[in-house]
Amino acid sequence: QVRLVESGGGLVQPGESLRLSCEASGRINSINVMGWYRQVPGKQRELVADMSRSGQRRYADSVKGRFTISRDYAKNTVALQMDSLTLEDTAMYYCATNRMFRPYPPTADTIDWWGQGTQVTVSS
Repeated sequence: QVRLVESGGGLVQPGESLRLSCEASGRINSINVMGWYRQVPGKQRELVADMSRSGQRRYADSVKGRFTISRDYAKNTVALQMDSLTLEDTAMYYCATNRMFRPYPPTADTIDWWGQGTQVTVSS
């Protein structure tokens, strides 16, 4: 079992930045991929970005050039730096981990462990 605890969500205006963090505990040696998904009411949970143990990063097209994912392997954390936020980035953001590096895009039903989620609201 892996436990994930997110932090860093909040309310910002369009064009501003937020940084999300997630710390993993438990069976951390089983983790290959750490990443972030987001979900809005009535829609499926979708990949935002993920990063493998080897350092490979993948991003949704909608966030490329604006979001950056990073990992601290010693601290078992993953962070998502979100810049130039738009209204469309408003969602619940979930930290996620996988034991396997699955083909892009890894759908939500393939995720091994989830965090509780942190709300990001972009509003003017």
